[in-house]
Amino acid sequence: MRGLAGKAAIVTGGSTGIGRAIVERLCEEGVRVTFSGISDGGVATEKELHQKNYPVQFVRGDMAHEAFCGQLVEAALERWGQVNFLVNNAFSFIAKGPGATREDWLRMMSVGPIGYATMAQRVIEPMKAQGGGAIVNLSSISAHIAQPDRWTYNAAKGAVNQLTRCMALDLAPFNIRVNTVSPGWIWTREVDKAAGGDRVKWGPIWGKFHMLRRLGEVEECAAPVAFLLSDEASFITATEVMVDGGYCGMGSEGLGEASSFAGSD
Repeated sequence: MRGLAGKAAIVTGGSTGIGRAIVERLCEEGVRVTFSGISDGGVATEKELHQKNYPVQFVRGDMAHEAFCGQLVEAALERWGQVNFLVNNAFSFIAKGPGATREDWLRMMSVGPIGYATMAQRVIEPMKAQGGGAIVNLSSISAHIAQPDRWTYNAAKGAVNQLTRCMALDLAPFNIRVNTVSPGWIWTREVDKAAGGDRVKWGPIWGKFHMLRRLGEVEECAAPVAFLLSDEASFITATEVMVDGGYCGMGSEGLGEASSFAGSD
C-alpha cells in the first residue's frame, strides 16, 4: 500500500489477537513498529517477530497510566526517530451492567477512550514534524447495539466513536487523519476460549449473527487498518469501517431462514 514503507507506527495492545495481527501486517508493508502490552507476553511476541526479521520494539506498560503513554511515544521516537502512525487498540474488557462499580467504570474508561485520547495528544507534535500522519482507533459493533450486562464495555466503545470524529476535526489542519475500525465477532484468543477451542461446533452457531455466516479472522481486521493508515485512504477521515461480516446490517429477522421470502429473487 502506498505511503507505508519506511514509516514508523505505535500499536497499543500489540502482543496478541487483533493487535498482533496489525503489527505483523504493518511490518509486512515495511513499517517499523513499537507496540505495547500489559504483560511479559509481549517479550515472546517481540522475539517471534524478530525471527521474521520484522523491525519491532516492545514496551511493557499500562495504558491507564498517563506517564506510560508518554514513555511509549518517547521510546518510539528514540528507536525510529519519527512517529507517523498510531493504532489505539489496547482496551479493557470489563463487561458489567447494573453491578458495575465505580472502579470498574474508571478502569474501563481510563484504558479505553481516555487512553486513546492521551496517546493521540502525545503524537500530535511528532506527526506534525513529519508533515502529518494517521490514527486508527479500534472500536466495536458493541458501540452500536444493546447487549445484556454490558454497560461498561459498550459505553466505552461508543465513546471511542465520538472521540474519533472530534479528533478528526481538530487534527485535520495538521494533515492528521483519524478513523475507526469496528470488528464484529473475531476469532481472538478470548472468543476461542469461550468456544472451548471447538470452532467446528461454535463457528456455525455464532456465524448466524453475521450475514457472511462466519466469524472473522484477526488478519481481516488488520488489513483495513493498514489501508486507513496508507496513502490509499488519503481523503478518508472521521469514518468508521465496519469489519463485522454484516452483523450490524441485520434486523431481528436475522438471516431470514424462517422467512417465506428466503432465497427468492
